[in-house]
Amino acid sequence: MEYNIFLIKYAEIGIKGKNRYLFEDALVRQIQYALKKAEGEFKAYKTQGRIYAEALSDFDYDEVISCLKKVFGITAICPVVVFEDKGFDQLKEDVIAYLDKAYADKNISFKVNARRARKNYPLDSMEINSLLGEAVLDAFTEMKVDVHNPQMLLQVEIRERIYVYSRTEKGPGGMPVGTNGKAMLLLSGGIDSPVAGYMIAKRGVKIDAVYFHAPPYTSERARQKVVELARLIAGYAGPVYLHIINFTDIQLYIYEKCPHEELTIIMRRYMMRIAEQIAKETECLGLITGESIGQVASQTLQSLAATNEVCTMPVYRPVIGFDKQEIVDIAEKINTYETSILPFEDCCTIFVARHPVTKPNLKAIKRSEVRLEEKIDEMLRIALESKELVIAE
Repeated sequence: MEYNIFLIKYAEIGIKGKNRYLFEDALVRQIQYALKKAEGEFKAYKTQGRIYAEALSDFDYDEVISCLKKVFGITAICPVVVFEDKGFDQLKEDVIAYLDKAYADKNISFKVNARRARKNYPLDSMEINSLLGEAVLDAFTEMKVDVHNPQMLLQVEIRERIYVYSRTEKGPGGMPVGTNGKAMLLLSGGIDSPVAGYMIAKRGVKIDAVYFHAPPYTSERARQKVVELARLIAGYAGPVYLHIINFTDIQLYIYEKCPHEELTIIMRRYMMRIAEQIAKETECLGLITGESIGQVASQTLQSLAATNEVCTMPVYRPVIGFDKQEIVDIAEKINTYETSILPFEDCCTIFVARHPVTKPNLKAIKRSEVRLEEKIDEMLRIALESKELVIAE
C-alpha cells in the first residue's frame, strides 16, 4: 500500500486548554526536525485539530515510521490514504480498493468508525458506518463485522477531503521536547545516565549534558563513547549540547589531599558544583543524574544527601527507585545499552576507593574539603574556561 500522509495522534496535549496550540506547534516543529533524518522532503502541519506529516517526494516508509517513533508527544502514527470527495458511491469504491490493497488476508473482523468533521456532508456518521460496512461485506465475503473487538478498525474522516486509515503504529508518548524548560544531564559512560536523560526528555524537557573527562586515565575512546551516547539521546531529545570538562587535575588534587574513603563523595560534590555553574550559564532549570538508591556507595541516601548539599537548583533523578534490570530494559529499548557497556572506563571508576564510605558524615566531608581551599577555586575556573562543547545530533 502506498501512503504519503501520516496522521499524528497525541494524548496529554489535548487537555492543555488555552495553551494547547503551544504544545501542538512544538510537536509540529519536533516532527519536522525528526524527519530531516529521513531521505526525502516532508512537511509537518496542523489543520482542523489534526497534525499531519506529509511526504512531498519519494521516501522509505520504514525509515519515516522509525523517525516518528522517536518524537515525544506522539501516541500513534496512522498512515493515511486521502481521497477527493466525489460522492458517496465513489467513496465506497475507494474504500474497497484501499482494503483490497492493504489486506492480502481478508479473513478478518472489522468495524467502520466514521467522523464527519464537515457537517454539510449529506450523510451523518451512523449512516456512513452502516452503508460502508454493508459495501465492505458485499465486496469481501470473508470479512465479518465485530463492533466490540474488531481485528481491523476502518477509520473514515470526512473533512475538506476524505481521510481513510486502518493501521496504527505506536508512538513514544510523553510531551514535545522544549515545552517544559531545559535541564543539565550529568552524562557518564554508564547505563543509567542516558536512561535518565531519555526519561526527563520524554516529559518535554530540553536536554543539555556535561561529561567529566580525565585524560590520560580515561582514553579518547571513553570520550567518544559518551559523545555517541549523547547522539543516541539526541535521536529522541533533539540536539544535545555536550560540555566536556577536563577533570584530571581536580581529581588528582582531591586524591592527594583528602581521605581515600571520601574520594567518590567529594569528587561528586565538585562535579555537581561544576555542572550547576554550566547549567546556570545556559539557563537550565535543574540537574539530572542517573542515580538509583543503594546501587553503589555514592548512591546511599546519606551519600545523595551529601552530594545534594552543594546544589542550589533542583536535582532530578528519574531512575531513583528502579533496580538495575529495569534500567537495562529501558537502555535496550532506546538503543543505548550496547554503547554503555563498551569497556572504556570513566573518571569515576578510575579513582574509586577500595573501601568507600557509604554513610558519609557531612561535617567530616566539609572538613576534608577545607584542605582543598588553597588551589581548588583556581582549578575550577580553569576547568570551566577550558571546557569543550560538542553538539550531538
